[in-house]
Amino acid sequence: MQAAQTTVDQSEVAKFEAMAAEWWDPDGKFKPLHMLNPCRLDYITSQIAAEFGRDLSAEKPFTGLRLLDIGCGGGLLSEPMARLGASVVGADAAERNIPVARIHAEQSGLEIDYRHTTAEALAEAGEQFDIVLNMEVVEHVADPLAYLTACRQLLKPDGLHLCSTINRNPKAFMMAIFGAEYVMRWLPKGTHEYGKFITPDELFSLIEQAGLTPVDRKGFVFNPISWRWTVSGRDLSVNYVTASIKR
Repeated sequence: MQAAQTTVDQSEVAKFEAMAAEWWDPDGKFKPLHMLNPCRLDYITSQIAAEFGRDLSAEKPFTGLRLLDIGCGGGLLSEPMARLGASVVGADAAERNIPVARIHAEQSGLEIDYRHTTAEALAEAGEQFDIVLNMEVVEHVADPLAYLTACRQLLKPDGLHLCSTINRNPKAFMMAIFGAEYVMRWLPKGTHEYGKFITPDELFSLIEQAGLTPVDRKGFVFNPISWRWTVSGRDLSVNYVTASIKR
């Protein structure tokens, strides 16, 4: 059988493999994601609940839903989704992330199917999901359109695709690269490449070209006074997230 083509950028994978052991350190190299995670989860859970008619006050509202967390890293999103009742597959192209995620899930008493694989390989294998989480990944792949097309193939009809990334403008450069990597030193220098950032209009166009129907987009905004992230309906200038459906 011919091997599945991949949009994996090996230089990007190497960056995250070098940091794999620090995924669950809230003050380590993934501190920005730990800070952002509550805001991401608010958006993700509200979109899933709205699309699938689930009551978030229930004990395990996502029971019966199969979810893929592509680019799962150490499992910062996979674990909350599993706690909410979803059947979770966590996939990552960085091999060293997978044992870290597996060990933490076992210690947390969670059953999560972690795999060292790619979106393209899963699509070729015929895997199908109700939800695909594609968070902070698209700016790291070699071919965003081919990658998003694989994500669409992984969705069941009327499945939900959630994708977040970073805008491309001077403010995003100052905050996501200069501020986070050089001033605050939250991330190693070189984690992000400005040329790979994608504007919201560009991402919507790519999502439509991939065969998905965009239905929502919001900004993730950091307040340096309160030191917390919030979801914004207007400010998509730096971090933002989109929702789309496979019609």
